[in-house]
Amino acid sequence: MPAQSNFQAAIRDAQARALVGPNVVNNALPFVGGGMVLTAVGTWGGLSMVNSPAFMPLFWVALIGNLVLFFVARGVAIRGNNSTALPLLALYSLITGFTLSGLVAVAIGVAGIGGVGTAALATGATFLIASVFGRRMSDSVGQALGQVVVLGIIGLLIAMVIQIIGGLFLPGFGGSGLELMIAGFGTVLFTGAAFLDFYTMPRTYRDDQYLAGALSMYLTYINLFIFILRLVIALSGSSRD
Repeated sequence: MPAQSNFQAAIRDAQARALVGPNVVNNALPFVGGGMVLTAVGTWGGLSMVNSPAFMPLFWVALIGNLVLFFVARGVAIRGNNSTALPLLALYSLITGFTLSGLVAVAIGVAGIGGVGTAALATGATFLIASVFGRRMSDSVGQALGQVVVLGIIGLLIAMVIQIIGGLFLPGFGGSGLELMIAGFGTVLFTGAAFLDFYTMPRTYRDDQYLAGALSMYLTYINLFIFILRLVIALSGSSRD
């Protein structure tokens, strides 16, 4: 018994050492919420000018600028320079909202404002469930889920590239069936990633890197919202055919 007890204690100590940031999730959550609010503001701003001739030029400038801003903000946040990272991440959230406004406008046109509300509620419900069960995930489940999510993202990116290239050269390529498949797969994939965040963040980021963790979690839920919204659009479109 003493030997078994010592062995179990050693395992517990090893697991405790694996947590490099035991408080990083709690520190990050307010900033994830704040980022979502700013994204909603940016989306509202984009919707107000989506029919303007200036929208598309601004969209492409925002999209390219946001990509650059992401890497800059993430690098600053990883170094734990939170006072500099915070305004960068706030700006990133606002611009992300602007770039989403076109997709939201399409969703409103196809499924109505209720479709957008459904996507938002589903994203929020996933967060609440993941926050409870993701924290309790065992190492074996967490590591297995992590491998599945990584492989799934690679497959999703390949499918999206095929969809884009096919659409450029073959109008109507894949039709609504391909879009429905990609939207459904992306929804399932980022639902898994939402649970995984609560397992990986304390093992990836130190407590002072909470803004880097917040950015990672923010991207998971933004992508989840996007794919749920695409799924709503695809289902609404197919029901009209």
